[in-house]
Formats: sequence, C-alpha cells, structure tokens
Amino acid sequence: MKHYLLPQEGAFYKANLHSHSTVSDGTLTPEEMKNLYKSRGYSILCCTDHEIMIPHHDLTDEGFLMLTGFELGFDENWRTDFLDAKVCDLCVIALDKENITQPCFHRTKYHNPERNSQICFDEAEPDFEREYNADCINTAIAKCREKGFFVTYNHPTWSLEHYEDYIKYKGMNAMEICNYSSFIDGYDEYNSKAYDDFLRKEQRIFCIATDDNHNRRDPACRMWDSFGAFTMIKAKELTYESVSEALVNGWFYASQGPEIYGLWMEDGRLHVECSPADKVVCTVNKRRCMSRYNEQTGEITHAVFEILKTDGFFRVTVIDKNGKKADTNAFFTDTLDVPYFEPEE
Repeated sequence: MKHYLLPQEGAFYKANLHSHSTVSDGTLTPEEMKNLYKSRGYSILCCTDHEIMIPHHDLTDEGFLMLTGFELGFDENWRTDFLDAKVCDLCVIALDKENITQPCFHRTKYHNPERNSQICFDEAEPDFEREYNADCINTAIAKCREKGFFVTYNHPTWSLEHYEDYIKYKGMNAMEICNYSSFIDGYDEYNSKAYDDFLRKEQRIFCIATDDNHNRRDPACRMWDSFGAFTMIKAKELTYESVSEALVNGWFYASQGPEIYGLWMEDGRLHVECSPADKVVCTVNKRRCMSRYNEQTGEITHAVFEILKTDGFFRVTVIDKNGKKADTNAFFTDTLDVPYFEPEE
C-alpha cells in the first residue's frame, strides 16, 4: 500500500516566498513583480519587505496568489558596522488572509516611522525591543507563530552566522536551504548542512528555496536575482486557505530547477519520481547516505531507497546534470505510520 508524502490530490504551484519590492529596498513595484513572476510560470508570490507588512490582495487573481508577509531583522550592531555584523533575518508570512496585523512591531525603531500609517499593528502591544541573541530571536519566533504566521530562517551564510549561532534558534517552521540572491552574489548559500544540523538537534522544520530578489541589476545579465530558487507547493487549489494548509503541513519541496512529481512509501521503500536527473540522494540521521544513478542512460527519473525505522529521519535531494538541486522536507520515522524495511539477518 502506498503512503504518499506529497499528496496525490491538488496541483503543484510555483512560489517565491521571499522578495523585496519598492515598499522597501527593491526596484520593482509589487504589481510589476506579480506580472514578472506570473509571466515565468509562478502562481504565488509573497512580498516580504523589510520591517513593513502590507497586504497586496488587490493583485490576487484567478491564476495568481499574493501572500502577506515581511522580513524581520536582528542585527548584531544594528547597522552601525553592518559589514562585520552578524544578522538573523526571519520571513514572517500570514497564514490567514485577514491577518494584516504586523507582529513584533516597534513604533520608532527598525524601520521608517513615517510609514506607520501604512502598517496595521496592535496598539495594545508594547514596543518589541530587539537584541541580537537567541533568547530575543526565539521570543520573536514564538510570538509570530502564536499570532498565526509561518516563520522561516533565512540565508545563514550571508548572515555570517555559524553553527554555534543558528543552532540555538528554536521553533521556526522552515529554513532557506537555498537563497538565490545571496548565491549569485558569491555566497555558498545552499544550506543543506545547516538544515541537517537543525534536524539532528530535533528541530522538526521544513526547507524552502527562495529568490530574495531585489532586481537592482540588468534583467539580461547573469546577476539578475529572480527565477533561481523556488518552492513548489502542492495545494488542493490556488486559494489563500489551501496554500496556508500546505505550508503548515509541509506539502512542498524546494528547488533550484529539478522537479519532483511523486514521493511515497511502499513496503518499507521510499519512491521518488522526478524530472531527468544525474542522481538522486537520500540523507538519513546517521552515516547511511544513499545515492541512485542510471548507469545505462545517464539519467534517472525514478529512485527507490530502503528506509529503516532506526534511520530517524530521511529526506531526498534530486541533482540534475548542471548540479542544480531539489530538496524534499525531512520526514521522521517515529511519526509516519508505515512499515519500514527490515534487512535480512
């Protein structure tokens, strides 16, 4: 019997969950970004402008969904020596279309106070004072989660954060396994090692891939920071409610290009169907990494892995001939009600 890890019902919708418009430091208006991404086959965009959350529901149409969110930043020196400062940035995405109240708000700091009239915030809430330390960051994550937001941890390499910094963060929904803007700027912003670090410390989080685009360069040049990393969301329909349900349940995968069509468990084996790839890798919570190739054709579109109950967690990476990757979320063996492979003694 097949146990589907990505639902059979519904459709995949291509999404960019981290982007910047003219509302903060991007060069395209939200409408221009919507039209640009829609023209390239995307169905979902979230404008996560720095420190300012403004809904753009007027841009949603039958074939395109705008999510509401913003980017919340914690700087070690709060911009006084930014090139040397460690940073923790979080994207905060509303799970309810009607939730337009910005959490962790401060009336005079961290953003342009002149924009207060554009922001909906809870007048009864005290100003949220930020410090660059794990306690404060974890408090912010918890507050945002409590108020109905999906929280992601962003670009640890660009942020100058090391294992001893990021491993203290708790409670986010997901982390960026790839941030394209940082990647094309020269940072090693494919963060599979950091994702595994979190998983091995019992942080049961998801992974996403994003552009984090600002669109400051010529669209014809290789430094254009759109369309390099995306999240494919499997939702029942293209509505705010269905997409939010998919985010909360992890019904998505992260990609730089390759596609994953199916993912299921059957008789103790994990099956992966994907676009033509050079290899498919399965990572588990022990020294038992597995890879699959097709020696005859050089392309693989279906891979099978034996999963043991003792593996703890497992996740899949699809790698194409150009080295671009697609990553599934991790699945934990103590929560899946499926039979596992039992090797012969």
